[in-house]
Amino acid sequence: MKIVLDTNIMVSALINSNGIPGKIMALVLNGKIRILYDNRIIFEYIDVLSRKNFGFNDEIIYDVINYFRNDGEYINSGYSNSKFIDDTDKKFYEVFKSGEAEYLVTENIKRFPKEKKIIIPGEFIEKYK
Repeated sequence: MKIVLDTNIMVSALINSNGIPGKIMALVLNGKIRILYDNRIIFEYIDVLSRKNFGFNDEIIYDVINYFRNDGEYINSGYSNSKFIDDTDKKFYEVFKSGEAEYLVTENIKRFPKEKKIIIPGEFIEKYK
């Protein structure tokens, strides 16, 4: 299964590995799910996860990023004409569409076009079962 993870899922997973985003991350790290990404997504992950207010260890951040780069799938994404509340979210949608991912998982579902395959973490876990 191939998915795209919004940055908020990454943050939540690293804050609480026992929560639903943490369970999704465990599925990724155990090779059950493959992450799709492009350089824009990787740069955002690094930028956000490196913020001092989160207090994440640099080694953990780079271990996760390197795992994604090595075991995920890089996508040369196309451009989307879809309108977004925040254009910084567009890259996730473009990779989702171009890579033909099964799901785009986000905690900010209202910021994306309304599509059945753009879902919140709890819904993803239910579908994964």
